Amino acid sequence: MYAIVEIAGHQYKVEKDQHVFVQKLEGEAGSAVEFANVLLVDNDGNVTVGAPAIEGAKVEAKIVDHVKGDKVIVFKKKRRKGYQKRNGHRQQFTKIQISNIVA
Repeated sequence: MYAIVEIAGHQYKVEKDQHVFVQKLEGEAGSAVEFANVLLVDNDGNVTVGAPAIEGAKVEAKIVDHVKGDKVIVFKKKRRKGYQKRNGHRQQFTKIQISNIVA
């Protein structure tokens, strides 16, 4: 059984007991979260598609940890002008574990 769920503006394909890295969510590590915007549910070949979301369906998850992603280097240069600019960025993510999919 899997579901397509929208979390913080992004769509994820999730299954039970799966770990997913999503955009940073509010909440402490160990707390439970619930996502009600379920777009599709596949229950052993029985597919239910929402228009746009399935009413009554939800995905329950537990926040495992708040982490930072890999560093992304942004390098800008204009040739023959002596201009160079280097910036770095680390995105913040929340690691969640899917505990249940309710169709």
